[in-house]
Amino acid sequence: MDIDWGEVYLKCYCPALAVSGPQILPQSHHSSDEENSSFLDSIVWMAAPKKRRTVEVNRCRRRNPNKLIKVKHNIEPCPECGNMKLKHTLCGFCFEKVRKEMAMIRKQISSMEDGPLSAPAVESVVLYETEAPSEADKDKRIIERNRKRPFWFNT
Repeated sequence: MDIDWGEVYLKCYCPALAVSGPQILPQSHHSSDEENSSFLDSIVWMAAPKKRRTVEVNRCRRRNPNKLIKVKHNIEPCPECGNMKLKHTLCGFCFEKVRKEMAMIRKQISSMEDGPLSAPAVESVVLYETEAPSEADKDKRIIERNRKRPFWFNT
């Protein structure tokens, strides 16, 4: 028995009724941007939550032990001023004192100079009252302060 598969295909998969219509079908005039935006809108809707979270789930998420503030065990008192500080870091209060003293020294240096571009190319030495320049300070610029040297400001 000889089967013609082309004839079987035509009988099974051909339309039973063909309607004659207009040659040009009306096309919607949409740009590619609008098509992309509708595609992206559907993605945004897919990511939206579908159900409300229960009170129990919200409480568990809020009180999660990973979100709690961890206890620090590396806090110690500053040996100079006694305020609490982290180990292996500078004390904030002591640093503020040093910062203010250095700001006053910088202000005095800027008043000695005419401007920022006229700074000499030599090293500067800060001398407080009752201090005399040493032999090593001969070729250096000397800045004299009219106050007692702070105990934390080393010579």
